[in-house]
Amino acid sequence: MPKKIRELKNILRKAGFTETSGKGSHTKWSHPLLSGKIILSGKDGSDAKPYQEKDVEKALKRLREIN
Repeated sequence: MPKKIRELKNILRKAGFTETSGKGSHTKWSHPLLSGKIILSGKDGSDAKPYQEKDVEKALKRLREIN
């Protein structure tokens, strides 16, 4: 069962990411310790795409490696 976009956003917020609005339903997420951004698109109630879940997992893994 895929996660919802709102779940991914909550995970990123708890990990210390900050949100910047983008065009339409897109949001850009950045973290002070990581280079690059994560782009999430879709409404909060929509199912997340597999690549979106993988992007979030990779970012969290990099954060764990840094800490």
